[in-house]
Parts: sequence; C-alpha cells; structure tokens
Amino acid sequence: MKKNCSYLFFAILFLTACSSTKKVSTTTNTAIPVNGNISIANDGKVWASLWQQRAAEYKALCFQAYNIARQRVDEGVKRVGTKPLAIVTDIDETLLDNSPYDAKRGLQNLDYDDKTWKEWTDKGKADTVPGAPAFLKYAASKGITIFYITNRNENERAATLYNLQRYGLPNTNDEHLLLKQSNSSKESRRQDVLKTHDILLLCGDNLPDFDLLYDNHPSEESRIVTTQKLQKEFGNKYIVIPNPSYGDFEGALFQFNYKLSAAQKDSVIRAKIKTDK
Repeated sequence: MKKNCSYLFFAILFLTACSSTKKVSTTTNTAIPVNGNISIANDGKVWASLWQQRAAEYKALCFQAYNIARQRVDEGVKRVGTKPLAIVTDIDETLLDNSPYDAKRGLQNLDYDDKTWKEWTDKGKADTVPGAPAFLKYAASKGITIFYITNRNENERAATLYNLQRYGLPNTNDEHLLLKQSNSSKESRRQDVLKTHDILLLCGDNLPDFDLLYDNHPSEESRIVTTQKLQKEFGNKYIVIPNPSYGDFEGALFQFNYKLSAAQKDSVIRAKIKTDK
C-alpha cells in the first residue's frame, strides 16, 4: 500500500479520536505482512501507535488535558457541597498506554481479539499516559476520591489493580475499581458513585466515558451533534485524552459492524475519507 494512504487514515483517526470500548473485529490473517501488504485500517493503527509512543505532540496534549484538570480541582475544592468530591476516570488510553499491544496487532495485519488482549493485560506492564499519575495523586492530596470505571472484564481485575498499583495511583482497590457489567454502558456505575459522592470531573478517551447520550451506538452524525450540544462541558467537567487508535469513533465509522473483514473496512475508509479532487 502506498505511504500516502497511511497518512490519510491516520489523519482521520487523529481528527475524530476520543475513544474506550475495546475494540473492533478480528481478522483471520496470521502472517506478518511485508512489502506494504498491510490493510489501510491496520496500517493506520501502526501509525497511530507510533504517534502515541514517539510524538512530543501527543505528550503535550496529555499534559494540557491534565493541567486543565488540575485547575478544575483547585476550583472545585473551594466549593461547599453536601457530599465528598470524586473524580471518575477510565483506564485504557486515559491512564494506561496500551499502544504496544495495538502496534503488534497492526504489524501482524490483525485486529483486537479477547484472547490476545487478556494476554496483554495479564502482564500488568502497561506504561502510564503522560501526566495521569501526577494529576490523580494531586487530586487525592486535596481529599478527592478516585473511582476507576473501565470496560475491562472481571477476570482482568487482579492484573489491572497490579498495573495501577505499580505507579502508586490512589484508591486502587476493589471498592474503587468498577469493571464491566452486563453491558458496556458506564452510566449505571457513574450513578452508583453519585449515591455517595459529587463527581467533580470525568476523565476518558472515548465519549461514552462521559455521558449517557453517547451510549447505544449512535451514528457518526449523532455523535457530532451530541458533542456540539455538550461543548461547554469539555475542559470543564469532561477531560478528554487523545486516542487515535480505537474506540466508538471507529465503531461508528463501520456502523458498529464488528464482523467486517479488513478489505471491507478498507473499502469503507476509502469511501468516507476526504481527499483533494
């Protein structure tokens, strides 16, 4: 595949990313491709992972997000409320960097699957997203409780806690780690937190991390309309961390059809991406 296709797809990933339901469908090709035979979709994941790992701009965006979050903490602790304050945060690509997993799958021209994902999380060795540990420790020092709402599965609990505890993150225990339930919606878990705490901030990389309006697989157009409706919340209550690799933006692109082949996904990308005429 020509190099410009990689850049075109990376562009759409970067511009539309904010994403954390893991992930999309599995392809059947197990050979590591050579000589440019990788699909557009998976080649895009390689470039996205490279950007996440190597670009100073990625780190700058993360620092920017968490610097804003720190300002909101300083403002929030001055207000008097009836319940203690909490921060709700996602884990993958918000606190932990899983780009080595995505890069390996992309280079093999393969997509996410449950088995290899659990093999990765079981290692408990994911690095942290720039700025995340320092921010959460700062918030905890101000008396704010941290709740981790993630769509990792129950069988990933021990390894997830181990990975978070490696970096001394606050409130990393069973009580504050709220894993996936019967469905991927995080709304009921947010409501559970609200029974005892006021949520000052929500941190995430995928828009369903923030609001019920993003649940139930809305279309690309609906996601944009909702984002415009909620625009004042971003940077105030909603803190978004960049994730160009995966998420509901990708699901919406493919109409949440997780059975598409690599060739079918490539066809959708070619049809939807804007190019100079």
